[in-house]
Amino acid sequence: MNQNSQPTRQDFNQYMVPVFAPAQFIPVRGEGSRLWDQQGKEYIDFAGGIAVNALGHAHPVAVNALVEQGQKLWHIGNGYTNEPVLALAKQLVDNTFADKVFFCNSGAEANEAALKLARKVGLLSGSARKNKIIAFKNAFHGRTLFTVTAGGQPKYSQDFAPLPEGIQHLPFNDLDAVREAIDADTCAVIVEPIQGEGGVITANPEFLKGLRELCDQHGAVLIFDEVQTGVGRTGALYAYMNTDVTPDILTTAKALGGGFPIGAMITTDKYANMFVVGDHGTTYGGNPLASAVANAVFGLINTPEVLNGVRTRAQIFADGLNQLNARYGLFEEVRGQGLLIGCVLKAEYAGKAKDIVTLAGEEGLLALVAGPNVVRFTPSLIIPEADIEAGLQRFERALARFVGA
Repeated sequence: MNQNSQPTRQDFNQYMVPVFAPAQFIPVRGEGSRLWDQQGKEYIDFAGGIAVNALGHAHPVAVNALVEQGQKLWHIGNGYTNEPVLALAKQLVDNTFADKVFFCNSGAEANEAALKLARKVGLLSGSARKNKIIAFKNAFHGRTLFTVTAGGQPKYSQDFAPLPEGIQHLPFNDLDAVREAIDADTCAVIVEPIQGEGGVITANPEFLKGLRELCDQHGAVLIFDEVQTGVGRTGALYAYMNTDVTPDILTTAKALGGGFPIGAMITTDKYANMFVVGDHGTTYGGNPLASAVANAVFGLINTPEVLNGVRTRAQIFADGLNQLNARYGLFEEVRGQGLLIGCVLKAEYAGKAKDIVTLAGEEGLLALVAGPNVVRFTPSLIIPEADIEAGLQRFERALARFVGA
């Protein structure tokens, strides 16, 4: 590639390790819930960078925070603390069950920290055997070797054996299976309140309550992976707030920085204080740039106006998608919570979700899959209602083409 020429999609194939298969167009600019590619074609964004761009693209609140902090202090390493990270930690503690926060760069790292802490809790219990972790089939917790093993999708882990041991996968929403498996050697249960990558499947309230009781009974920590459901996505600040269940450890990332990479593990003093200096760490985690942006993003989302607006928008989506389904009959159901939406394909269209998403892109709509059978939408939490309507019209054109194909 000539140093002065415009990069092309072919450059991806030439220079990038082939672990992704991106769309054929390259977005170059975004504003709100609209994007433009190299050719100037406009798209409506229902993907939100996979539940990340909670305020859309180039939101002034996030941009101003980034520019302002960028002129002050970027990075100092973990031998020092900084003002933005302390302000952000206080926001998280003041607005959740937690007493303490560990910052990192991603959801996978947040889950890695949570699972390592759980193992330390088990060790300090006095039993050297208390290291078993219960996780769930179809779960997704990240791509490190530990978190990809905790995830219940063998396709992501089977090529990288030998995998970390002591992790057992049980059917999601099956409390009896957990009751049978959990014992004195269990140090943790890790669960998503809504399985995002696994197909947008919501945990039953009774299931989560049962997990809480079983963890208490057996001295295990309950970890909620809220990487995708957190920071307003479900219409509550965190999805656990929609239930009567409070976890011991919660992981958050994606929307936390509104597009700037940041993750966090939050927990109570009881467990946080089982880590000591040197037990865990990160070079970039909690750096001033990420923390300043996350501070601004979190503060804006954690308002009644935005959180209530999520519920209003979710209803507009539900009504529009149900109308489309009445017309085209492609979906078994439309499920999810807030602006984490899954359109589940009927059995006769199994495996075709990616085809629909590709057609949507051609029609000027960014969408996602959640497995081979579910079309997923995770738009900006403040997407204008007019963009929802226009995006659904583009989605309809894609569905019409799919049915006619």
